[in-house]
Amino acid sequence: MEGGGGGGGGRSPGHCPALALRGDLMAVGGGSRLLAARYREAGCDSLFTYDCINAEKTLGNNGQDENPTDKGSDDILAFAFSPSGDYFALTDDSKRLILFHTKPSWECVSVSFSFRSVKRRCTSLIITAADDKILIADKSGDVYSYSITEPQAEGKLELGHLSLLLDVALSPDDQYILTADRDEKIRVSLAKAPYYIVSYCLGHKEFVSKILVIPNYPDLLLSASGDSTLRLWEYKSGEEVYCCHLSTICGPETTKADQKYPVSRITYCCEGSYVAILCDRIPAVYVFQLDAIAQQLVYRQQISLKHKVWDIAFEETGDLWILEEDREVPLQLYRPCDGQWKPVTDDKGLQKMSKYLQDNWTVFEGFVGTERRYSSLYKASFDNMADYLQRQEERLKQQKKKRQEDLQRGSNGEIKKMKTEESSL
Repeated sequence: MEGGGGGGGGRSPGHCPALALRGDLMAVGGGSRLLAARYREAGCDSLFTYDCINAEKTLGNNGQDENPTDKGSDDILAFAFSPSGDYFALTDDSKRLILFHTKPSWECVSVSFSFRSVKRRCTSLIITAADDKILIADKSGDVYSYSITEPQAEGKLELGHLSLLLDVALSPDDQYILTADRDEKIRVSLAKAPYYIVSYCLGHKEFVSKILVIPNYPDLLLSASGDSTLRLWEYKSGEEVYCCHLSTICGPETTKADQKYPVSRITYCCEGSYVAILCDRIPAVYVFQLDAIAQQLVYRQQISLKHKVWDIAFEETGDLWILEEDREVPLQLYRPCDGQWKPVTDDKGLQKMSKYLQDNWTVFEGFVGTERRYSSLYKASFDNMADYLQRQEERLKQQKKKRQEDLQRGSNGEIKKMKTEESSL
């Protein structure tokens, strides 16, 4: 779903709208609704819309169960284009898996209920390069695969973690499945035998929010974490080759000394090997360039914005799309020029998609002013020593007070005894 080849899991709208690009196709999701169009195709002004609320009615019966047993909010949880752009898949809060054909025009071809439905609520999904399977990572830590060629087939359990999964990725040749979890781990599994673990990429100190196999350097993995770092790995061996501390780059945008920088989005462009990231609650996009020979990321540019950014995505040409929390200017387009990205306003694709989003702004209104929930992924820490010392100090105070009271009572008793003896004389 990433521009220029991608490699990471699909967008997870969750608590904010999301954006996906593939070729001349653009999809934007928010709440239960999907908007999609061919934004670069001249003379094509049709907008495809889909609402998961009406999913049961889309295909009629067709041998499928029209009464899902676990009815949720119908909000879209994750979506992705296939690498070819021929397919688009999404899952929603009611555990439905919905598949679309995008060529020659958008068409819903499968709505999965009952035994075909997603087992647990999805956190990320991705479609294989062969266009034959959809891999879905869920909140229980499992990855299931669903056949595209046999849409009635039941989902197959591929692998499982003991922790909440946050992202799933595939190597460009579909040989490796990579999974990232809340417990700081990245696991590399063999796709044909997922029980065989090739390696672990260990080093992050907090949850791993995003992973991306670099499409034009398929032995490298880029990861982002709640520990405010970006890391490069030779993932087949599990070796970390580079670490970037985002506090040294993002710091000027914030005033909190203990600010954390969990990365909510990563997008990659093969043309020039550019990486753009979005950090939670920071109204800026940070652009890096991958130096594959030195195996490091070179910081190139900060794009500061006036409004909260919901999502970002690269085109194959290097154009950078930014989805913002602004009804007047919901989309911005930045184009590379002399090594810097500069805003463009006269692009016909931008004008077309901006008009579509403005006309359908009710899709996004409920997300204005809301926050993502990355803070809930951080593990609670307890200062046991400080707590112990505080309790010890309180005990010492109580013991001192008790001794003083005992001495006072003893002193009063001696005085009373002396007075009694004197009166008896």
